[in-house]
Amino acid sequence: MDWGSPESIIAIIAVCAIGTAINNWIKARHGYPVENEWGGTVEKSDPESGRKIELLSNENAELIGKIDRLQERLSVLERIATDPAKRTAEEIEALRD
Repeated sequence: MDWGSPESIIAIIAVCAIGTAINNWIKARHGYPVENEWGGTVEKSDPESGRKIELLSNENAELIGKIDRLQERLSVLERIATDPAKRTAEEIEALRD
């Protein structure tokens, strides 16, 4: 095969173009940024992403509040479990009065 012939050069260009197209297709399919012809990247845009971030932020704030309340309750239970029974009984009686 003569590497200098027009057919081989066209074949090489075609293989490179097909390889680049397949590479970009795989990247786009898996969510990776795709490079454009000027060297920049094109991110996959999702119109719902801002709403999703807001919902997740609100859920995160709720969960942090729940964790704080559970930690307070756990500390009270640990104090009850480790304190002597007499002292705990005295505190309960003091709360009743």
